[in-house]
Amino acid sequence: MRPIRMASLGLAALLAAAPAYALDLTKKRQNLPDVVLGNDEGNDFVVENKDIELEAGRAYRLRIVAKGRQEYKFYAPEFFRYVWLNQIVIQHLEIHGGGPPDHFEFDEPGEIAVEFVAIKPGEYPWTVRGLEAKGMAGKFIVK
Repeated sequence: MRPIRMASLGLAALLAAAPAYALDLTKKRQNLPDVVLGNDEGNDFVVENKDIELEAGRAYRLRIVAKGRQEYKFYAPEFFRYVWLNQIVIQHLEIHGGGPPDHFEFDEPGEIAVEFVAIKPGEYPWTVRGLEAKGMAGKFIVK
């Protein structure tokens, strides 16, 4: 066999086996600062960590934590459209699916964790629907 043909066959074999050697990005995820809605002191309209910076192509875990006594409807439709969701975790129960969520709703204090890979760079706003005027909004900045 000619050397070029052998090299081509070797490259083809390597590419065919690539999925077996591919890095599972979700295993190397980074914890982001929690987005905290309300606080323990009774201020239902404060937000901790309004703006969060990420890097495209990296895996992350984001916890959205409701501490206040309001009903919080957390919307980030553009952001969720441009990430690959691995799972959503609520009280140690995992949700896996093929599409982005519409929103997360908190009727009482609790947390929702989202594990994902950031895909598309950009600035993506998030809001707590109906409470934007009280400062309950921020953005995800994917570089």
